[in-house]
Order: sequence, then C-alpha cells, then structure tokens
Amino acid sequence: MPAMIINELIEKIETLETRQAFQEDTIESLNSVIIQLNKDVEMLQFKFDVIQEKVKQSSDNLTGTETEEPPPPHY
Repeated sequence: MPAMIINELIEKIETLETRQAFQEDTIESLNSVIIQLNKDVEMLQFKFDVIQEKVKQSSDNLTGTETEEPPPPHY
C-alpha cells in the first residue's frame, strides 16, 4: 500500500475514535440526566400521592361533618 493511503486510513481511524469518545461521553451525560429525572419523577409522584390523599381526607371530612351537624335552629 502506498504511504498516502495508509496515512489517509490512519486519519480516518483517528477521526472515528474521536467521534466514538465524544459519543460515549454524551451517552454517559445523558444517562446521568435520565437517572436524575427518574428520581425527580418518583419524588413528584410521591408528593402528588400525599397531596391527593390529603385532599381526599379533607373532602371526606367536609362531607362527613355536613351530615353529622344538626340543622340550624330556624328549621
């Protein structure tokens, strides 16, 4: 093989290796972001469930007190 072809192939291989390294770094960064977002979603889901339960309890308390209270004196 002529030296020119060998040098061209070496340059192409180096370019591919550089791109691969960049892609690996990008994938690791994206994976870290996905992991953090997953944790955030789980935390938000937990908070949502807590709030939903509190709203349900408040709603139950409101409807429960209306039926237990006697009517006002003017009835």
